[in-house]
Amino acid sequence: MAREAVHALKYARLTSLARPLAELMAAPLRGSLPAADALVAVPLHRGRERERGYNQAELLARHLAPQLGLPLEPWMRRSRPTPQQARAATAAQRRENVRGAFAADGVRPGARVLALDDVCTTGATLDDCARALKEAGASWVLGLTFAREL
Repeated sequence: MAREAVHALKYARLTSLARPLAELMAAPLRGSLPAADALVAVPLHRGRERERGYNQAELLARHLAPQLGLPLEPWMRRSRPTPQQARAATAAQRRENVRGAFAADGVRPGARVLALDDVCTTGATLDDCARALKEAGASWVLGLTFAREL
């Protein structure tokens, strides 16, 4: 069911799903997360966001941030286009696709950051986001996703 919900949000343009999915995420997170300073959505490249019309991770983050009492910060950007991760066959290909694909700006020194994406398969995207955020000054980064591909 989670897979269908993510696919509907991501590919079928059912953006109205972002709020209920964020609510489903928020309930178990409240009170169980380490103290964080900000929530950051994993960015799409400008071209892919223009093509899709929105960034599904950002939609989730917009609804999740107030529920967790965190500011949603625009610290991340995708510095280059990458192939769609869903089309990569192996974990190694996924890591290579996103290696160095993210950059961060304006991070408060020492900030504790939650990085939000819709789904995690190998962790390659979140790993590269964490690298960029830490290089920009974050003290730690915790990745959050609505779903995990098994």
